[in-house]
Amino acid sequence: MTPDHLRTTLTDRMTEQGSKWLAGACASVAAEPGVVRGLFPLVGRRCGRGPLDPADPHGWTVDDAARSLLLAALPLTGAALLEEIGELYRTGDAAERRAVLRALPLLPVGDGALPLVRDALRTNDTRLVAAALGDYATDHLDAETYRQGVLKCVFTGIPLSALPGLPGRADAEMARMMAAFAHERRAAGRTVPDDIAPFLALFPDVTVPGPRDLQDVSTATTATSSTTDRPSPREA
Repeated sequence: MTPDHLRTTLTDRMTEQGSKWLAGACASVAAEPGVVRGLFPLVGRRCGRGPLDPADPHGWTVDDAARSLLLAALPLTGAALLEEIGELYRTGDAAERRAVLRALPLLPVGDGALPLVRDALRTNDTRLVAAALGDYATDHLDAETYRQGVLKCVFTGIPLSALPGLPGRADAEMARMMAAFAHERRAAGRTVPDDIAPFLALFPDVTVPGPRDLQDVSTATTATSSTTDRPSPREA
């Protein structure tokens, strides 16, 4: 996603009133960065919350896209930008935190926003987990954390198709962990997600899982939440 692509897509998903509000909000943020903290929580009510693509329930929403444009309008870089988006993430509700994660590829933050990604991966909110493993994580997240995040997606029911960068980050170690997960599910008499078999077919040399593999699965699937979903009184 790029800002231009988001604007084009939003044209068909927002009312004229919502579009005017967003344009004004972006102009205000560009002129005075501090106003973003008051505008960010209002986006869902002003612009809408539906999916950008109704066929993709794990993908971008209208408010994700609109909030991302607000962040892209910030005339900040470096530590100042990281401080601003970090504050929006920490004080926001689930939708606001998700939008910060979605926006990361649009922002000049380098590796500086990785703590936000890691925090989201520790939650049990599937929308946050899916957003955390977007294009920014594809480019910046270390291999082990990325693998554990993918396994958590499978464990929590997030389809692998929701991870745009997975084809480029998949490796034999990830396949080994996935095979161990499938083995554990079958041993417990539980179903295995349909998208595991096609993934494992890409790595035919992966061996039968052993004790170490099963320990890796346990580590990924028993992670506790570091944050909870908080309702935002500002959008009530």
